[in-house]
Amino acid sequence: MFPEVLTEGYRSFLGERLPRERERFETLAKKGQSPEVLLIGCCDSRVAPEVIFDVGPGEIFTIRNVANIVPPYESDGGYHGTSSALEFAVQALKVKHIVVLGHASCGGIKAYADSASPLSPGNFIGKWVSLVEPASNKLAATGDSVEKEGYLTRLEYASIKQSLENLMTFGFVKEAVEQGALSLHGAHFGVATGELRILDPKTGDFQSVVERDGRSLKPSALINCGDA
Repeated sequence: MFPEVLTEGYRSFLGERLPRERERFETLAKKGQSPEVLLIGCCDSRVAPEVIFDVGPGEIFTIRNVANIVPPYESDGGYHGTSSALEFAVQALKVKHIVVLGHASCGGIKAYADSASPLSPGNFIGKWVSLVEPASNKLAATGDSVEKEGYLTRLEYASIKQSLENLMTFGFVKEAVEQGALSLHGAHFGVATGELRILDPKTGDFQSVVERDGRSLKPSALINCGDA
């Protein structure tokens, strides 16, 4: 049986949202998509980009995978889902921004840090999250380790930065950035707090959007400060 949660959600969409946004859907169907932002996020069900950024259909092009990882460029003739979607967004859609969105309590990052046992003989996840190793090595070079408090958050941040570096190994991304046609950004979402932190390219720090804008979070959002 088709999942009831999806059936009920579709009924709600059909009765409420579709009538309100029918013109938008018709335009998208006729003219195609032209999003300015490519967002690379985690496939974690708690981190839905369209909800976090309150965007509608056609506004962002999204790639989701375990731990929001961008692999380095490879030309081995293999099947590369993230790389192919990246190529389409930059080369065909001509997006102006790429955002790598990490998040707190990321299972993929934790699996790497804990050297978790394979979930299956094939261990697709283990091979994939091994791409976190360069970020982990950079933290280790500073004396940081999994035994220290807050390490997982720092590794989440470092992995975002590593993905941004990996983006520049793709020739078409590097060229677009150097021509000023494309900008790269890092961001981190606190699942429990709802806090969004964005990477300051000058300092290398992740700064709260609300702090940067001189505002404060609503009390209802401050559920668990330890999450972010």
